[in-house]
Amino acid sequence: MKTVTVAAMVSAAVLVVVKAVTYFDTKSVALLSSLADSALDLLASALTFLAVRVALTPADEGHRFGHGKAEPLSGLGQAAFVAGSAVLVMVEAVSRFHTPQPVENSTAGVVVMLVATAVTLALVAFQRHVIKKTGSLAIGADSLHYTGDLLMNLSVIVALLLSANFGFTWIDPLFGLGISLFMVVNAIRIAVGAVGALMDQELPDDIRAQISAIVHQHPKIKRVHDLRTRSSGLQKFIQMHIVLDARVSLIEAHAISDDVERAIEQAFPGADVIIHQDPEGEPEFHPPVGSALP
Repeated sequence: MKTVTVAAMVSAAVLVVVKAVTYFDTKSVALLSSLADSALDLLASALTFLAVRVALTPADEGHRFGHGKAEPLSGLGQAAFVAGSAVLVMVEAVSRFHTPQPVENSTAGVVVMLVATAVTLALVAFQRHVIKKTGSLAIGADSLHYTGDLLMNLSVIVALLLSANFGFTWIDPLFGLGISLFMVVNAIRIAVGAVGALMDQELPDDIRAQISAIVHQHPKIKRVHDLRTRSSGLQKFIQMHIVLDARVSLIEAHAISDDVERAIEQAFPGADVIIHQDPEGEPEFHPPVGSALP
């Protein structure tokens, strides 16, 4: 995880320098939008780097649930960065509609964007490999806008070619405006995911169904209820009540819970699992969700 965050920062830094030099040579708004996005990518990736380092810090006396919430916090920061750069590009694009400016030296711009596409494609592939292994929210948010960069780079290439070769001066600011709107959409997607994690949103239904299926595989469990799940960074927290035969001894009930806990942890390594045993037929007191205990 730390390696991929460093790779993201290095890639973004290289692209910022190359695109900045090329923008002053071409004066393309579409390329300016890509430059602004890469600059924000650099800041966002630096934030991701710090967030991952904090999130990987082991739990301590002051943070017994770990430091995983650093990841969605960085996601909110990334969303703010992306949205801010989108607004700046929108302003520049609208001004170019009123005062069109021809694109110069489009060949250099196209070459730079092809290089940027190759670098971004390699980075996204690396990020997706890490996300598949870790499920990191921060790296997932970082990868989301780098994936958007791939489409952005292709759009910039088209804008440069049409504007320079056919004299369509309105194409360049139009693509710049479209790219900025795409950046806003990405910012919203990142923010929604981050807020969900910060608000302890339940894990996806398919994961909850998988947990329930694992529990019901044990022959001595009658049923499961009050399944509660959430995530904090890389760690998942899973709580539930299992119903057992009332004649089962405390020792056996404990052993059954251990079996279920091991099965869940095998499917979700590193998960924090808490299981409460209920004797079948005995009434329970369950306060409504959100109510305070007496």
